[in-house]
Amino acid sequence: MNKAKKIRYFIFLRDVLALSLTAFGGPQAHLAMLFDTMVNKRNYLTEDELIELHALCQILPGPTSTQTITALGFKMGGPNLAYLTLLIWMLPAVSIMIAAAIVISTLQDRNISIAFTKYIQPMAVGFVTYAAYKISIKVVHTHLAMGLMIIAAVVSYFIKNPLIFPIIMLISGSVTALNYKAHPRQDDKRLKIDWKNFILWAAVLAFFAILGGITRERTVLIFENFYRNGSLIFGGGQVLIPLLYTEFVEFKHYLTSEEFLTGFGIVQALPGPVFSFSAYIGALAMRDQGIFWEVIGGLIAAAGIFLPGTFLIFFVIRFWEQLKKYRVVKASLEGINAASSGLVIAAAFILFQPIENDANVINITVLICTFIVLMFTRIPAPFIILGGLVAGLIF
Repeated sequence: MNKAKKIRYFIFLRDVLALSLTAFGGPQAHLAMLFDTMVNKRNYLTEDELIELHALCQILPGPTSTQTITALGFKMGGPNLAYLTLLIWMLPAVSIMIAAAIVISTLQDRNISIAFTKYIQPMAVGFVTYAAYKISIKVVHTHLAMGLMIIAAVVSYFIKNPLIFPIIMLISGSVTALNYKAHPRQDDKRLKIDWKNFILWAAVLAFFAILGGITRERTVLIFENFYRNGSLIFGGGQVLIPLLYTEFVEFKHYLTSEEFLTGFGIVQALPGPVFSFSAYIGALAMRDQGIFWEVIGGLIAAAGIFLPGTFLIFFVIRFWEQLKKYRVVKASLEGINAASSGLVIAAAFILFQPIENDANVINITVLICTFIVLMFTRIPAPFIILGGLVAGLIF
């Protein structure tokens, strides 16, 4: 590698680190910062190329912002630079979320109340409610999409099983794929596909599923659980929340509803990927074995949630130019996006239910106020969360 390339790669990784420490606000805000840094400032790629790359990542399961940044690293310097990009982008938020989990578990071990987080929990539901509104406005444009969104919300609300989510996605995508003739015909060319990264993704999924089933080792199961979830999520971090809540709170009881909502509130105040929330859950899942294993659990969960999307973007980016011409692929996205919106709507109702009943008026008020602030102001999420913590300490 020549000196000029090394310098360019170093500057790129430094830009990624700066984004990981300053990129608040989720995928939409992250995209705006990518335009500013990667296109306007550094000219790593054109506006059209970034928009198309972002659109591709929205199609695939996994964290959209993370995949976009990782794919940019792949385009610039291949897999090695891409993996470094992923590590630098995710590590700050993952480290903070692991630390937050350790603090929460330490306080509870010493019988110190975490009641000061009481307003964070309804605020977290307010964030999810706002996300449901924003996603539905963006992706639901037809009566069919509206129907699929409602069905997805109702089914995922009443059937609280992790396996229902991929089934909903698959059925919804298949329904709208039947309407492929509504999309303009393109000149279809035969795809030339390099299957290595797909095989790697599938092999890791199968290996850890079998290993976890045989050994029942907690660390293996955590990796498998998060790797599976990371392989199924369309629509970003907000869509991840109902899956994680169903599996790790209601199904496996690794943490309480209060702990889950507190952690979700904290991640809203952090820069970087919302998927770093997984590190918090992984750490709490290992708390009975000490701080060292909490750190290991958090890192394992983070690796599990981020790797599937990385493998899949490496796989698809090589033949995306050909794939995007197929009308069936375009048509299926309407159903997938509508179902994703329905899952987030259901999540808002599911997450609110466990919040203590004797303070429902206050909690509903906090939820509504959070939604209104997000809707009608530009107050950054970290300041909203900080305000909730201060209010909890005062009252």
